Amino acid sequence: MALTWQEANPIFAKAPTDWTNGAYYTGVYKAHQSTKNDVYLDALFQMAVRNEWKPWERYFHADDLAITSSYLYLKSLSVDGVDLRFTDSIIQQHLYKPSDWREGKPMEGFEQIFYHQQVMLWWWCDALFMSPPVLAMYAKEKNDQTYLDQMHMYYMQTYCLLFDQEENLFARDTRFVWTGNNTDIKEPNGKKVFWSRGNGWVIGGLALVLEHMPKDYKHRPFYENLFKTMSERLLEIQPEDGLWRTSLLSPESFDHGEVSGSGLYTFALTWGINNGLLNKEICEPAVRKAWTGLRGCQKNNGMVGWVQNIGADPQPASAESWQNYGTGAFLLAGSEILKLKKNAE
Repeated sequence: MALTWQEANPIFAKAPTDWTNGAYYTGVYKAHQSTKNDVYLDALFQMAVRNEWKPWERYFHADDLAITSSYLYLKSLSVDGVDLRFTDSIIQQHLYKPSDWREGKPMEGFEQIFYHQQVMLWWWCDALFMSPPVLAMYAKEKNDQTYLDQMHMYYMQTYCLLFDQEENLFARDTRFVWTGNNTDIKEPNGKKVFWSRGNGWVIGGLALVLEHMPKDYKHRPFYENLFKTMSERLLEIQPEDGLWRTSLLSPESFDHGEVSGSGLYTFALTWGINNGLLNKEICEPAVRKAWTGLRGCQKNNGMVGWVQNIGADPQPASAESWQNYGTGAFLLAGSEILKLKKNAE
């Protein structure tokens, strides 16, 4: 139902190849992987054909790679007609094209927030969902671990910049990195600002990276340990109704569940159970409670509400607020919950 409603109500922020559709169709391809239902496969293929197998336009921005994960998934199934030429091109540019920021110089000529300050590739935590899983899939497709090595180099830059060692969560960007001075941005309760969907992007991306990363890859222990560390913290702060709030350490700021972050957490935690990284006895009650909460956010017509709109920090949602990436998070969660149920049979 979620797919049917979303396909009938297309939406995107900037283009059909942008990050919002990239995140949505990641949920679609994972739903196909779990169900083998051709409805999902047809939706993926028709989208790719409409997009002429292209990403969006910014080679230096992780968001514009996200849609290519669906193309790579179709390629992994040996679907006829897959064209990876544009995927090849943007990945090469993303990783290797000369640019001022690669030399530590701020980018100039961009009006959008932060671009003029960019001195690293993935300067915001959302990027860890948009690009690293694509690179892990691409490395697998090409049988070339140098792409994983490049991914790891850039991932560590972001990790060192944004991961909070005290709270075991990611700041969305440097606005929310605490330095211990009076200018630090705080929640009304005095705590640090940790955005739910931002951390959802990270842990959801981790699950996708680990899924495609070889078991013997030299840096895999780092990703497994980070996944477990974040999972433990998210379980500690899960609200009683199962759904995480948009501000993780100030749930009273917007005291209602939110689907995009909660869907990504449910996906990642359930993936961790299904793949043996997390303790089933400890985690299963939490993910089933979360899934019950997520199901309660879906209307009878299939629309998934309670999705925070596009943003970069904690904001409220409502029963009528929806976005395609929220549907994607819902499908991601359901794809792993289905596997959990099958494993129990």
